[in-house]
Amino acid sequence: MPAEPAVNAPLLQPLIQTRILTLRGQRVMLDADLAELYDVQTKVLVQAVKRNLERFPGDFMFQLSTEEFSALRSQTVTSNSGRGGRRTAPYAFTEQGVAMLSSVLSSERAVAVNIEIMRTFVRIRELAVTHQDLAMRLAELEKKTELVAMQQETFSSNTRNQLRQVFDALRELMTPLEPAKRPIGFVAPKTRKPS
Repeated sequence: MPAEPAVNAPLLQPLIQTRILTLRGQRVMLDADLAELYDVQTKVLVQAVKRNLERFPGDFMFQLSTEEFSALRSQTVTSNSGRGGRRTAPYAFTEQGVAMLSSVLSSERAVAVNIEIMRTFVRIRELAVTHQDLAMRLAELEKKTELVAMQQETFSSNTRNQLRQVFDALRELMTPLEPAKRPIGFVAPKTRKPS
């Protein structure tokens, strides 16, 4: 029996990351992508799974609906069924389903690739948590900035009002007093009282 080809983990990681999709709110990998990574035909992988269906409950594996398959086909370049391509909707495997595949496909390559796939799922989960943490911190910072801006705006508005009052008072002081106007008509002079 020929030796299994060695798995080059550093080269697999980026490839695996591009093959993980989000369908039905879960991170999954499609049967054809897994078959390519395991270096087996897709039909061989699917047959092995069908022989062991009890190991793949609904939260481990599901088959795409016609609509999901059509949407996936339009998003990616896949062959049409009329040209010798796939005629049935692919199976999607969750992280647990991928882990179970290593027990169904017992080759050394399948086990080695599965280890890298599990590491990739963990890394993606860690990145998602980090992004959630960053998003939460950004939201907090945004709220604080809005609060500071509102406080600054209130301070600025109060300061503008106070400055306006100061300027109005200064204008009043700068305006020369008009001399007292003489009344029209006869005005009796004020008589002085003897001291």
